[in-house]
Amino acid sequence: MKISCSNLVKTYEGGKSGWPALRGVSFDIHKGEFVAVTGPSGCGKSTLLNIIGLLDEPSSGKYEFDGRNVLAMSDGERSDARRDSIGFVFQSFHLLNRLSSLENVCLPMRYAGVDAAEMKKRASGLLHKVGLKGKERKTPLELSGGERQRVAIARALANSPKVILADEPTGNLDSVSSRDIVDMLFALNAEGMTVVLVTHDREISARAGRNIRLRDGRIE
Repeated sequence: MKISCSNLVKTYEGGKSGWPALRGVSFDIHKGEFVAVTGPSGCGKSTLLNIIGLLDEPSSGKYEFDGRNVLAMSDGERSDARRDSIGFVFQSFHLLNRLSSLENVCLPMRYAGVDAAEMKKRASGLLHKVGLKGKERKTPLELSGGERQRVAIARALANSPKVILADEPTGNLDSVSSRDIVDMLFALNAEGMTVVLVTHDREISARAGRNIRLRDGRIE
């Protein structure tokens, strides 16, 4: 699995000439790397992560995901690639409060057409893996922030993705929970998972195998 970006430009409409979020960004990420994307607020970190995660398209440039030209893919092909190959972890968790932890983890598998029995078995195993055994029936409102993020990580792993994309995953957590979540992401990386993480935390970026630092839409 390889992520290859060449001269990515992203310009949002507005004003006379638009607002350039990315201004010619190029890099490769190889299987099994742990890459931290850093830089000041507004430098283009989340925009870059959204493009890597096939949630957005660049205005120009070239992006290949696992050997495929993303800009040549149809909407359906990009959707399938997101579902099957990418796990997302967000700062605000993005869990459904009306569903149990188990049901939240099952959602990506439901969209992938996984058999119901296998879906529940896999979800239960993932919750156990992230330290939430016995809390399968708890809703997000019954969990702490750190526990919610653990559910989000389990959900991200539901379809056995090739890469985890994490956007400030510790931003809403206390220091103890933050450390636990970061340790969990590094443990997944040690198992061979590719991890790309947006962060302002210097301690996290210092632990990463590589840093991509952005400023004003460019790599420093």
